[in-house]
Amino acid sequence: MSISTVSRVVNGKPGVSDDARQRVLAALDVLGYERPATLRNEPAGLVGLVVPELTNPVFPAFAQTIETLLAGHGFTPLLCTQSPGGTTEDEYVETLLHHKVDGIVFVSGRHADTEADPGRYRRLTSSGMPMVLINGYSPAIEAPFVSADDAAGVAMAVRHLVSLGHSRIGLVVGPRRFVPAQRKIDAFHEQLVAHGLADETTADEHVAISFYTVEGGQSAATRLLESGHTAILCASDVMALGALRAARQRGLSVPRDVSVIGYDDSPFVAWTNPPLTTVRQPIEAMARATVDTLVARIDGAPAQNSELLFDLELVVRESTAAAPH
Repeated sequence: MSISTVSRVVNGKPGVSDDARQRVLAALDVLGYERPATLRNEPAGLVGLVVPELTNPVFPAFAQTIETLLAGHGFTPLLCTQSPGGTTEDEYVETLLHHKVDGIVFVSGRHADTEADPGRYRRLTSSGMPMVLINGYSPAIEAPFVSADDAAGVAMAVRHLVSLGHSRIGLVVGPRRFVPAQRKIDAFHEQLVAHGLADETTADEHVAISFYTVEGGQSAATRLLESGHTAILCASDVMALGALRAARQRGLSVPRDVSVIGYDDSPFVAWTNPPLTTVRQPIEAMARATVDTLVARIDGAPAQNSELLFDLELVVRESTAAAPH
């Protein structure tokens, strides 16, 4: 690239193709040079991004991807992360409103809790605040939702285990009051009945409820192992780590004695021992749909109570194998 081309871009002169201009700007960024003020993108506004605690890798993955996409549209994201005993979602919303944000993204927030009051979201929509909610559809909230198709994900996992000869399959999942947990449980019941592994009155005996932590997964998996299950589907990769620990504490080998499947395909699960079979959540596609929908709302598109469902993928690694004889 010629010096004259670089000079025309830096000085804002015409006569340079868009492709050449972008390559010059990229080179400035890579080399650490500050762009001239005339070339900097003016911020389009602020967008609140409310996510749960960051110990579960799926939430930082969503946050990072959404932040990058928002920045591409010129928006500055304000990240609000929750932790037990810390700032609540409602308190964060008040802060975001004080900062006059142009929109809000909620990732697995109180909207997913069927026991929570949806009025907090209805008040936002009635005030005209553009927002998009991820995972946890509620018919009571007049806003767009973006969700993973949990029923399809569970069906894929159960079919995989059945194909390996497992007939005692258990589900480790979080509190039932949350929409994603409910969908996973309902789909799991349907799959057990469809494959003749339980009937409608006994299907719930194969479900162990706990918390979305390693310790929660370990406790729930222990209960299933004690009742003779040879395969365990977990509702998160973090819970699956607990299931691996529970198996080892009982002297069981994974996958020789028991198969374990996680959920989300977190970055670390390809390096566990053994590498974890998991249901991959399409984070990038969901994040892109979220940001595109939010930007459209900010630009004046009407709010609609609708849900975009995204397909999941079963990633088979080494934590699943044929059922023990």
